[in-house]
Amino acid sequence: MGKRRDGRIAAVQYLYLLDMHPGGEPTSLEDFWKIQHVDINPSNASGREFANKLIHGVVRHRTEIDDLIGRCVENYEFARIAIVDRNILRLALYEMLHGENIPHAVAINEAIEISKKFGTTESKRFINGVLDRARVDLAKDAPAAGSKP
Repeated sequence: MGKRRDGRIAAVQYLYLLDMHPGGEPTSLEDFWKIQHVDINPSNASGREFANKLIHGVVRHRTEIDDLIGRCVENYEFARIAIVDRNILRLALYEMLHGENIPHAVAINEAIEISKKFGTTESKRFINGVLDRARVDLAKDAPAAGSKP
């Protein structure tokens, strides 16, 4: 597994932790790194740096991302999305919307791979469907020169 995948996994785990403590005092990011069980070697500064960037980005753009998820899961209550799936979607959509030089296909593939590890047997299909719909919607909204298919 690559450093970036490790970073994505760590980011999903921390975002899950935040989601489990809405309005409460979650574990600080510093404490998370002390207790986390991700396969990121403590000396792997680039993996942690990447994870931290993703975490801060998702938190900063959470409203925008959650609105997009809501539009992509018509007739499905946002709160009913499994917490793991919801945070995998948030991470992938952050990368699709704000990731630097991250093709949409890479963000979708990474989300699917992470869902295989942490989600249910239905997660892969659900996440793929939501992200594919988001990709199509984003392609409609993006100017031709600035799109990242």
